[in-house]
Order: sequence, then C-alpha cells, then structure tokens
Amino acid sequence: MPHGGAREENWTHRMKPTPLYHVWDYRDADRAFWRDQMEAWLPPKIIDAHTHVMDPRFRLRPMTESMRRQYWVNEVFECIDADTAQRCHRTVFPGRQVGCIAFGFPDLDFDLDGGNAWLAEQCARRGWHNLAVIRPQWSQAAIARLLDQPGVIGLKPYYALISENRETRDAHLESGIFDFLPHHVLEVANARGAWVTLHVPKAARLGHPDNLREIAELRRRYPNVILVIAHLGRSYTEAHAREALPALADDPGIYCDTSAVLNPASHRIALECLGPKRVLYGSDNPICYMRGRRQYDGRAYINRTSYPFHFNRTREAPEIEAQYTLFMYEDLHAIKQACADLGLTAPEDIQAIFHDNAARLIDGIIRKKAPVDRRIAHADSCP
Repeated sequence: MPHGGAREENWTHRMKPTPLYHVWDYRDADRAFWRDQMEAWLPPKIIDAHTHVMDPRFRLRPMTESMRRQYWVNEVFECIDADTAQRCHRTVFPGRQVGCIAFGFPDLDFDLDGGNAWLAEQCARRGWHNLAVIRPQWSQAAIARLLDQPGVIGLKPYYALISENRETRDAHLESGIFDFLPHHVLEVANARGAWVTLHVPKAARLGHPDNLREIAELRRRYPNVILVIAHLGRSYTEAHAREALPALADDPGIYCDTSAVLNPASHRIALECLGPKRVLYGSDNPICYMRGRRQYDGRAYINRTSYPFHFNRTREAPEIEAQYTLFMYEDLHAIKQACADLGLTAPEDIQAIFHDNAARLIDGIIRKKAPVDRRIAHADSCP
C-alpha cells in the first residue's frame, strides 16, 4: 500500500509541490514518506547503480503515438539531462551524498555515439561514473576507445540495439544474450575488467533455461567482467524471483541491481540467495519518478498512477490516488521491508546495498585505468 499520505492530511502547513521530472512533482506525501520511512534508515552516502541520463538533443526521431500505446515505459521515459538528474537527486534524497552509475537510453532512436560522448563528459565533471551504451556490431577497437574515456567503467548492451524496428521494442526479445552482447565485445570487457549491466532477454525473464545457461557460460569464459544483472533479472513478481534467483546463489561473481523492483518478496528472495554484498541499489530513474504503486497477480503486474496515460485505464479512487508516492520510494520501502523480514538491520548491511558494494566494484575498475580516472575513483558524491 502507499505510504505517508494519511499523515499528510494532518499537517497544519502544506508545502508547495516542487517540480521534479516530466509530469511529476515532489509533494507533501513524499516529504512525509522520506521523514517517516527513509531518513533514519538510509546511509549518508548512496550510489544509484542504474540510472538513465540523456540530453534530449540526442534523440533522432520522436516517440510515435503507436509506440506510446504499445508499452507503458514509452509514455514515461522522457529525456532527463544531467543538470535535471542532479537536481532530482537532491530533491528525493535530502541530506544525502548521491553519486550514480549513469547510462543513456538504449534505443536506436538516439544518437548513441553523440550521447555516449556527452554523458561521459557530464559524468567526469560531476564525479559520477558511466556505462557506454553499445551495439553488438561495434568493433573491438570501438569498444576499447569507449572504455578508455575518463569516468567510463563499463558497457550497457540491450537487445533492442541489434537492429531498428519502429513498430515494437520487442522484435529481439527472444534473442540470446550473446546476440546483443557478443563474444568479441566480452573479450575486450574481460581484458579491462569492465562493468556490464545486463538486461536479460526472453518473455520468461531470468529463469529461462537459455538465459541461465548463457550467464554461466559468460562467467566461465569471461571471469574478469563485473556482471550486474539489471532489475534482479526482471524479477518484478515473486514467482519470477523464486524460479530464477536461486540459480545464481553459488557464483559470488554475479551481482544484481534492484532497479524498478517494487515487490518486497522479490527483494527478500534476492537477499536470501545473494546476500547483501551482491545486491546493488539502482533506481531505473527517470522512470521511477512516476507517482503510483504496483499490484500483482501471479506472474503479472499492473502499474497504478494518478496521470491519465494510455496504460492507466483502470483508475483507483481519488482518495487512494491522493496518497500515492513515487515509484522509487515504493521501491526503497520494499527493500527496507525485505531487510527487516530477514533481520538485516546492521548498518553495514544497508550501507553495502546502497553504497559500499558499488563503490568497491568501481574502485577495482578504476585502479586498472589511467591516472585521470583515479582522481574520481572515490568522488561518488555530487559537488
């Protein structure tokens, strides 16, 4: 259920909403949530290991109305530039030092080369770190040049980057991992000890036997790659988490990020299987600045929000919608609930998930890079 809204009604003085991103703002319900649920629990430093940042000028083609209707993310995934992302960090994490591992939008409607160069420079200036969005057709020399840039610690592949399809984002959904993260790219990543954030393919998500087999092969052949599986392997429901995450338990070199997972059961299973030293906080922002909540029906979920998007066809009562907070806050609450369920109350465990795990991995990568990168190895807070 949403959090903080009931207390909002009892406040004598209301603060004016603060513009956040796209159609969303930051309201009293969010301030109450932060005060009551997060302020005393979250560590003083946070690294968001999965966030998208891109200047809108690198979009080559506009989003079509048919694609907005096809997939809910297309309605909320508007570009957020670095200045806006930094301002939003300060708004949603008041009093915290927030750094991030940022990458652009993995979509062929964007200028990937221009966007990668721009974001690398923005990250280097802010003490952030960057994953370069890549296509599987790019040469080893091109991949190496990307990894040579200051602040670039790894790569962000995605199956939609195999080839363009303006009708659907899922033309390559059933591809194999090595179709969009090919061996010649992995050879370079392995030689550099680079970070790779992997969004697994298949409608069946992480638990598909081909995914588990190819992840095991990737780990066997490329053991120096820092492999971070995004969205807990797209385990948004408890059923998907339970059938997939135990298969990763015995390999200490596989990490998962928490991005866009709002289900406390999924987080609990991840922490049971991987432990707090192999789970990294990620927001998947700007998507999760959306206001609302997620509900589940077996292996399916539905997103509830207070904005009249195409996908939001079945609205909840106005008094319920008035209590909505941000998706990213619902995600944080789910992680907190999972930690409480498992007795993970030690500050070092919470700090590991939200900062130390990512900081440790970043430090190991930076040590192998040029001296210019060492100067920002520990600069994981916004200036």
